[in-house]
Amino acid sequence: MSKSSKKKPSVAKNEVKPADEAQPAPTQSHGRSQFKMKSPEEKKEAHKEGIIKTAVAAIIGMVAGIIAYMQLGEGIPGETGYEWYVILMFIVGISFYVMKFSFPIFKIKPKEFGFKDWFYVEFIVVDFCLVTWTLLLN
Repeated sequence: MSKSSKKKPSVAKNEVKPADEAQPAPTQSHGRSQFKMKSPEEKKEAHKEGIIKTAVAAIIGMVAGIIAYMQLGEGIPGETGYEWYVILMFIVGISFYVMKFSFPIFKIKPKEFGFKDWFYVEFIVVDFCLVTWTLLLN
């Protein structure tokens, strides 16, 4: 036999799979969590849930900003007895409980929230509160 007949068939080494067929990297079973591919329905539901979380937090923040303006005006410590950052801590505390009890109305389970989720929605509340309060002051 000649050398040419002993050659192995060539295999494409740089074969690229389309993104739809890409599989996640294997993970070890003893780790904290494993990567799970979401179905299109799960992705759509998660997206809708994220929009609802953001909208509820934004509305609560705007209401808090309006109430802060009506009750505290400019937030001068001599007039209200509180510094502005103490007022924000009250808003964060109250909005936490308002969201905790209002999310189930929108079929969102706050018991599944982690630190990052609560930090996100509280940031939205404080941000919208400050923006609303500032706009009303001008």
